[in-house]
This record gives sequence, C-alpha cells and structure tokens, in this order.
Amino acid sequence: MKKLIPVFITSALLSLSCHAEQSVVKTQKISEHVYVLFGQGGNIAASVGDDGIYIVDDQFATLSEQIKQSLTELKPGSAQFVINTHHHGDHTGGNENFAKAGAHVIAHNNVHKRLTEKHGVGSDYLPRISFNDDLTLHFNNEHAKLKHYPHAHTDGDAVVFFESENIVHMGDIFFNTGGLPFVDVDSGGSVDGILNAVDDVLLSINDNTHIIPGHGPLSKRSELVVYRDLVARAKAIMLNAMKDNASLEHVLKADPLAQLNIEFAGWLPKERVTTLFYRSLK
Repeated sequence: MKKLIPVFITSALLSLSCHAEQSVVKTQKISEHVYVLFGQGGNIAASVGDDGIYIVDDQFATLSEQIKQSLTELKPGSAQFVINTHHHGDHTGGNENFAKAGAHVIAHNNVHKRLTEKHGVGSDYLPRISFNDDLTLHFNNEHAKLKHYPHAHTDGDAVVFFESENIVHMGDIFFNTGGLPFVDVDSGGSVDGILNAVDDVLLSINDNTHIIPGHGPLSKRSELVVYRDLVARAKAIMLNAMKDNASLEHVLKADPLAQLNIEFAGWLPKERVTTLFYRSLK
C-alpha cells in the first residue's frame, strides 16, 4: 500500500495540474460572431463565422494549444488570420504556432520590423501581410478595419474596428486596469500619441460599443472617457513637475503622480511610470 500512495498522489497532482492549465483561457461571447478570450497575456478577440475563424492577438506560445482548443469549441477548424495590435510578446508570442497551423499574420509595418529584429528574417513569428496607415479584412460578413495610430503605446499600434458588430479591440492603447498605461518610449510610444489615439476612437464609437482593452475586462465608452481623463491629468501633473527644466531625479523625488491616488502594478511601479512619462513629455 505504501508504494501506491505516491503514485496516487502524483496522479492526483497531474490531474489537478491539467485542470488548472485548461482553465487558464476563458471565453466570453460579445456578439453573434465575436468573442473575447482572456488568458495570461493580452486579450484576444475571435471572429467566428461562415468563412472561418480569425483572431486579434495570440498571447504567449505556451498557451497556443489552449487557445486553439477554445477556438475549436466555438467552431471546428483553425484560425486563418492572426492580427497583431503591436509587437510585444504577450500579444504576439503565439504567432509562430498559429502560422505553422496555417494562419496568416497581419500587422503594421513597424511590427514586422521589430519582430524581424527579434526573431530574424523569415521567421514564422513575422507578419505575412503588413500595412502602413490602414487595412480592411473582409471576412465572416464583417469589414474589420485596422487603423494605425502613430507613436501611441508603441510605433506599431493598430486598433481593430468590427464595424458591423460595433466592437473595437484597442490593444495596449487602453489598459482597463484602473491605472495608467505602459508608454513604451523605447519602442516609439508616447503619452500624446496615446491621448490622440483614444480621442480618435472616442469619436468613432458610441455608448453601445463594446471595447476590448489590451488588458482588463470588457469596457464601454464611458469608461474609456474616464481612462482618457486620467492619462490627461497625469500628463498635466507631470508637465507641472517638469517646469524650469527639472531633472528626472528631481521629479522622482517630488513623486508628483502620488496625488492621483491610484494603484500601480508590480511590473509597472509608479517610479517606472513617472520615468516613462517624463521621457515622453521631455
């Protein structure tokens, strides 16, 4: 009996482990043909219809099989297209796996450039189709418009408008987490670019629009307005702290963003946000 106990425990742990892995990716239906998949990276939009399946972003490579399984439960078959909202690994990590399964990756030209720098020429991580200003994907009786917003979260951001379904996927231009966004200055991002992008999206949607943020739960226009105002207020606070050509060290010591009374993520602490806003606004 003693020899059976470790085997039983091991089997139980493996069973629990498999169950935990299967529960990582959660699917939520938004409309008749569009779903959102939540996991461990950026939120995924899935269009499922008569023509097949395509997705917006694909999280990490380690989740690809779970994502594929979740899609299969919606409709048999594999994704035919993968749209990347930008180049970060928590949104593009599954590119290679989906490409090898037959998908064609679509992204902005700068995403192609940055993924080439990271993975090399000819890699399956790279987009097969890239664009400059905008592109429209006519698929599943939907005319999904991909619009590039320069120097927002990065220099390769694309927002995807599902016009027939009144849904928009904003990628990491919109962090619906109650705090400030990650302004990837080293990848061409800027505070002003994020504000310009959000302002433009607000003009393009209505109170019934479903908004898929890069991170966080589904949102709506009124919440995007609150987010926009928070970013604008943070910008004004930082510019005031930066008066008289104040150094970064001086601004960090003054801790201007403390007056916002918001929480900061462990991976994006207040000091880092302050530094990125400073570098962008400088």
